[in-house]
Amino acid sequence: MLRPEDFDEPLSRAAGHARRWLAGVPTRHVAPRATADSLAEVFGGALPAEGLDPAETIDLLASAAEPGLTAMGSGRFYGFVIGGTLPAAMAADWLVSAWDQNAGLRFATPAAVAAEEAAGRWVVDLLGLPAGADVGFTTGASMANFSGLAAARWRVLERAGWDVNARGLAGAPRVRVLVGAERHDTVDMALRMLGLGAPEAVEVDSQGRIRPDALRARLQGAGSASDDAGVPTIVCLQAGNLHSGAFDPFREAVEAARDHGAWVHIDGAFGLWAAASSTTRHLMDGAELADSWGTDAHKNLNVPYDCGIVVCRDIPALRTALGMHGDYLMHDPLGGHGPGDPFEKVPELSRRARGVTVWAALRSLGRSGVDALVAGLVGNARELARRIAALDGVEVLNDVVFSQVCLAFGSDERTQAVADWLVADGRVWMTGSRWHGRSVLRISVANWSTDAADVEASVAAVHDALTATADL
Repeated sequence: MLRPEDFDEPLSRAAGHARRWLAGVPTRHVAPRATADSLAEVFGGALPAEGLDPAETIDLLASAAEPGLTAMGSGRFYGFVIGGTLPAAMAADWLVSAWDQNAGLRFATPAAVAAEEAAGRWVVDLLGLPAGADVGFTTGASMANFSGLAAARWRVLERAGWDVNARGLAGAPRVRVLVGAERHDTVDMALRMLGLGAPEAVEVDSQGRIRPDALRARLQGAGSASDDAGVPTIVCLQAGNLHSGAFDPFREAVEAARDHGAWVHIDGAFGLWAAASSTTRHLMDGAELADSWGTDAHKNLNVPYDCGIVVCRDIPALRTALGMHGDYLMHDPLGGHGPGDPFEKVPELSRRARGVTVWAALRSLGRSGVDALVAGLVGNARELARRIAALDGVEVLNDVVFSQVCLAFGSDERTQAVADWLVADGRVWMTGSRWHGRSVLRISVANWSTDAADVEASVAAVHDALTATADL
């Protein structure tokens, strides 16, 4: 029997630990103080024969985990394009767990679905995408891209007279996928999962933007197989290069794709949010002309993990590619003519109501707040680039048009040493990568809470790292 009082003490302990964690984040060293291997003994071992009191279990979890936690919510965390969590979004996520709604069916969970549908409409409006487009909430940008590309696969094969749902891929017409040479690897992963294999890489410019002339030439068959005429084709573009933050020239690229009947998908894991701010909206010019888009709300919108978003203008394609039917399911009575059930738009039937956190974030910010949030991320990235570039021996390798900064410090050896020193020091989290054949230090500004003090501390940390590696 459910006894509400059974939850009181565990939830109270959890809230206390959460508040203490959040109170310490602004001054905490960003890096963890323990490794997964060192914590294995604390968390692992044989499963005890007897259970532990729920409240004590929460205390044990919090105390054991603390040394191994990275302060990803810190304003000085610049790794992997990971945002923090807005207060309203975090609190909403707690409610989502307490309510425990399986947000797959409109009939079964009307409150969760209504909030998600409203959030979806707001996202489409903020990003300047086609009104009435379908919106699905996935685990992250990887599955958002998978969903958009699944719709693309179904549609381009349907146009070629092949029902991939009924007949599979064996014997199907070849599907050609063109991508920029600097696309994110999750695009390739999604294509593998969809059975489409490796894409064709199209030449890009110095900032990683796809070259429309090269795309058009490839679409016309230059430099590729001789039997490409009339082949079902998908073009995948990018909003926000992983290293430079650059945006593909959407209008020209989409026009080239349209001339050859190709479906256009845009991977905008973090960059799609540029459309929500007056300071960066120009970067997304022409993006609204695509067929599908993928993004991640836990990045620049700063909602908790996990929350990807797929948007698709071709509603039948998305729902046919991902939907399912079962006699036991109570479907949306309007079928394909209405909003549709959430499970028809994503790869999952069972899932938490992750879109509720998007509703809470957007409702708490409003249109002007989202604009200011995105503008603030870009402003902090530019300030970091400006301040760090003034230090001796620093080279900024990219045009800082959005929230990414790529730095080098002379030789590859020294650049890697600076990156390693910063992670070990722990005041900031900036990680190394490779771009254009060089070792780089990559800074991704994605946290709503990053402020002038964080920028100052970050510049000081880089200065100290340069001093410590001066002999290299």
